[in-house]
Amino acid sequence: MKAAHLFLFLHVFSTAGVLVNAFDPITTTVVLGVGATLGRTIWNYLHESCDPKWVAFNGTALNADLDSKLFGQHIASRIILKAVSGFMSNDNPKKPLVLSLHGWTGTGKNFVSQLIADSIYKEGMDSSFVHVFTSELHFPHSSQLDTYKTQLQQWIKGNVTNCAHSMFIFDEMDKMHPGLIDSIKPYLDYYDKLDGVSYRKAIFIFLSNAGAESIIQTALDFWKTGQQREEIELKDLETALSLAVFNNKKSGLWHTSLIDKNLVDFFVPFLPLEYKHVVQCAMAEMKARGVEPDQNVADQVARDLVYFPKAERVFAVKGCKTIESKLDYYT
Repeated sequence: MKAAHLFLFLHVFSTAGVLVNAFDPITTTVVLGVGATLGRTIWNYLHESCDPKWVAFNGTALNADLDSKLFGQHIASRIILKAVSGFMSNDNPKKPLVLSLHGWTGTGKNFVSQLIADSIYKEGMDSSFVHVFTSELHFPHSSQLDTYKTQLQQWIKGNVTNCAHSMFIFDEMDKMHPGLIDSIKPYLDYYDKLDGVSYRKAIFIFLSNAGAESIIQTALDFWKTGQQREEIELKDLETALSLAVFNNKKSGLWHTSLIDKNLVDFFVPFLPLEYKHVVQCAMAEMKARGVEPDQNVADQVARDLVYFPKAERVFAVKGCKTIESKLDYYT
């Protein structure tokens, strides 16, 4: 709000009480009502609330960000754009949107979650309607599993009650205690309301390294046969990925009813990144820092990483995860 307009609002609101004594009771009620309305207007302008000013999906921005900032993930980009766009354009979804993102470290899972948040909430990841859970931080002790289940249910219910378009991101699902995530199964199911609360407009995103081995093996198989990575399709990965996650005893999704009952809308694979993708990440990071992108510096950063298989050096072991620190060294 411009300073002059804000001052005017505050001035009218602050003088409302002074004006009250000059009017009869009916007029007094009107003046107080005007003052309260102005107060709410100012509050809603300055403080995040669950209304279109603060929560409004921008599909064009998401498409542009996925196209220009996420590298080497043609499958993930396509799924994310269609899934989120379709869900957010539906005024009456049948269930919450549930995405499970899988892949090796540094391939873009956390970054995509940020892009989704940026496209929906004016405050992006800083929005009070975006909630991030990290297994080792929020659920560290297996002995307190029952307590965590209760707390998680209460937290989600309270926040969805506050804003239907809430987003919940569960990081490190491969480190989560098996059985914990099943405690929120009812909130992800096809229910109109549970205890008077509808969860159908919420978004749940699970991030995990589980299943990465099957994704990497598929990418290697395509490379060994001379096929382009862009030829890899979701159907080449989805079944093996869901089975690998479901049967992985180290995964928080191990034998979960979320998979068994088909409540996960999409298993989104993130492919291992090649040298050229690391270069793109370095160039994009320089641009984000307001520095003129330097191809030579980007090549230096990319060459400094470890790749596998060891002899062929096809895929970066850590993807783009250490790009920021590497750039600090070379620039």
